Amino acid sequence: MAHLLTSVQNMYGELMLKADPRVDGWFMMSTPLPSLVICLLYLAIVKLGPTIMADRKPIDLKKILLVYNLGMVGLSTYCFLEFNFAGWLAGYSLGCQPVDYSRSPQALRMLNVCWWFYISKFIELLDTIFFIMRKKFNQVSFLHVFHHSIMPFSWWFGVKFVAGGFGTFHSMLNSFIHLVMYTYYGLAALGPQYQKYLWWKKYMTSMQITQFILVTIHSVQLLFIDCDYPKFFVYLIGLYAVVFMVMFANFYVQTYKKSKPKSNGTVTNGTVTNGNVANGIKHKQS
Repeated sequence: MAHLLTSVQNMYGELMLKADPRVDGWFMMSTPLPSLVICLLYLAIVKLGPTIMADRKPIDLKKILLVYNLGMVGLSTYCFLEFNFAGWLAGYSLGCQPVDYSRSPQALRMLNVCWWFYISKFIELLDTIFFIMRKKFNQVSFLHVFHHSIMPFSWWFGVKFVAGGFGTFHSMLNSFIHLVMYTYYGLAALGPQYQKYLWWKKYMTSMQITQFILVTIHSVQLLFIDCDYPKFFVYLIGLYAVVFMVMFANFYVQTYKKSKPKSNGTVTNGTVTNGNVANGIKHKQS
C-alpha cells in the first residue's frame, strides 16, 4: 500500500510539472482536492436529500429561481461571448488549434473565461439542490446527476492544463445552450401567463443533441491530423460528447416520441437540462 501511495504521489508530481503556471494562486486551482470534495458532497446531498425532505413540505423557491435563472443567463452569455471574442471569432481554427500559453491579452482573456466556465459548473449544482428542496425527486435523474457531478472536477484539469485552443469549442457551444436554457427557465418562473411564449421548449433537447454531434465531429478530426494538443483531452472530450449524445437521444425518444403522462389537467414541462424537466415548473396544458 505504501508503495502504491508513493507511486501515485510521484505521478501526481510529474503531472503538476506540466500544469499551466498562469493559474498559480487562482481560486480553486492549486489542487483538484476542493473540486473533488465538493462533487462528493453533492453526491451525498443527492443521496440524503430526498430522505431529509421526505416528511417536510416542498419549499417555495419561485423568487429565488427567478433570480437564479436570470443570473445564469448573464453568466452563460458572458462565457459565450468571451469564448468567441477571445478565440473563435478572433482567429481560432476549427481544425487544429493549440493552446496559447503566453501572457498576451488574448491568451489571458481566454484563460479567464475558461476559469469562469469552470466556476459556473459548481453554481449549476444548485439546479439539483433546488429540485430536492421542492421535492421534485423524479427530476434528479441519472443523466442529470452524472453530468453535474463530473463536469466541475473534469474542468479543473481543463483549466489547469489546456485552458484554450481546441477544447474550448464544446464549452463555447455549451455556454450558448445554457444561455437559451436558463432564459427559458427564467420565463417559466414568471408564471403560467408566459406559457404561450415557451412553445420552443421541445427544440432545446434537439439543440443539446446537435451540440454533441458537432463536438464529436470536431474531436474525431484530430485523430487523423497532427496537432499540438494533448491527445488525452481529445479522447476525453470525444468520449464525453458521444456518451451524452446517446443519453440525450434516448431521453428525446422517451419524452417526445411517446405520450406524455398527464395529472389533473397539467403536464410536466418536458424541457431538458441534462435529462431534467425545466426546474420542475408545471404549466397548464394548452
